[in-house]
Amino acid sequence: MLSALIVIPLLGAILVAVLPREIAPQYVRPITLLVLVITIVWSVLLGFKFDPAISDLQFEENLPWIASLGLTYRLGLDGLSLPLIVLNAVLTWIAIYSTDETIQRPQLYYFLMLLLNAGVAGAFLAQDLLLFFLFYEVELIPLYFLIAIWGGTNRGYAATKFLIYTALSGVIILAAFLGLNWLSGASTFDYDATRSQALPLVTQLILLGTLLVGFGIKIPLVPLHTWLPDAHVEASTPVSVLLAGVLLKLGTYGLLRFGMGLFPEAWAVLAPGLATWAVVSVLYGAFTAIAQTDMKKMVAYSSIGHMGYILLGAAAATPLSILGTVFQMISHGLISALLFLLVGVVYKKTGTRDITILRGLLNPERGLPLIGSFMVMGVMASAGIPGMVGFISEFLIFCGSFPVFPAQTLLCMIGTGLTAVYFLLLVNRTFFGRLPNQFSNLPTVQWAERTPALILAGIIVFLGLNPAWLVHWTEVTTTAMLGTGGRG
Repeated sequence: MLSALIVIPLLGAILVAVLPREIAPQYVRPITLLVLVITIVWSVLLGFKFDPAISDLQFEENLPWIASLGLTYRLGLDGLSLPLIVLNAVLTWIAIYSTDETIQRPQLYYFLMLLLNAGVAGAFLAQDLLLFFLFYEVELIPLYFLIAIWGGTNRGYAATKFLIYTALSGVIILAAFLGLNWLSGASTFDYDATRSQALPLVTQLILLGTLLVGFGIKIPLVPLHTWLPDAHVEASTPVSVLLAGVLLKLGTYGLLRFGMGLFPEAWAVLAPGLATWAVVSVLYGAFTAIAQTDMKKMVAYSSIGHMGYILLGAAAATPLSILGTVFQMISHGLISALLFLLVGVVYKKTGTRDITILRGLLNPERGLPLIGSFMVMGVMASAGIPGMVGFISEFLIFCGSFPVFPAQTLLCMIGTGLTAVYFLLLVNRTFFGRLPNQFSNLPTVQWAERTPALILAGIIVFLGLNPAWLVHWTEVTTTAMLGTGGRG
């Protein structure tokens, strides 16, 4: 059942690639959307069949693959990976739906998007260290081409920088996995068989530190973050949706699954330093976002700050904080996807993202009133206003982290206030005031452009008012994770 989440988009990618050129422009987009609808339905069906009372892996698949390398094809699903699998499927559909139908080289584009979806799903399901690494690296190639071919004017530089940073991240993670396997004497790279408890604490600290750098690049955490703003600014809107909504979660997922999961003793030793690192990322991301004039770059730096909350919750390692980290991964994925979609519509209709030029877009007659309303809602969600999923995730993290790291938690709470500052600056300058003459006859926003934002806004509010739906899936798993060294 789990392999279907990889095979369905992979077969779809192959079908898209082999379509005859004379019919491809007409059928490639509907086929891609249909493949992703099937993937979403399959993910939801797995959710209904998933037993949330069981903390162990479910729907396991375990097949020998390359015995000489100790590599097995082992997949498994638990409360940590299930929400991310659904998020991956939904946001990929949103990204495809919001893609311009006149896009150049559509067969290659949709092939790469489906391949990206399959690679990310494989990474979230892999229960073998080498298998995880292979899927982790698979997503690198399609994303590089998606930025390099369909990006902005400086796309070559941004794509190359992304490639270098992400490839370095993979090499560092592989080095840590190989070191753990060799030093622990395990005969395979199976997750359960590769444990670190028998290793000296100093060795555990070295290996965990290596993983922190590798996953810190992917998340990204300051000062390993510099590739992200460039990639977002140059990437097209659908690619930015996936980059912020899904791809960054590979880093946070890896941090929880392989960092805290494999090195619980070392994690407890490094936890105070990790909490301080979280503060640096939160405050740096917030203050840098305040200084931006490009709407897209502002949202990109906000992602850096919000990833810091996940590190804070993981460092505290309490039941509430770990549950909050899962909520934050989902909430950030949804909210950042919504914000990037809205920024993309503004740019498409006005030709600029500069908040020193844009004014009065909330004008009900000649502006973009519905887009402005969605933007206000997205900003409120990102700032943690009650009634939306962003409030739930931050509240859980802060409540769970404060008893362990009160000073760091209070400093991160300042970051939440700063989120309201820079996003209010964005909304006030861009959507309020008098609409300039140059924007007096903006093209009409079609329903096809509104639909993705409407779907995401609905999910954000629904989970904000009904957080038990996500808690139901994840609470038992996140609590069981603390049995390996959390502060239960």
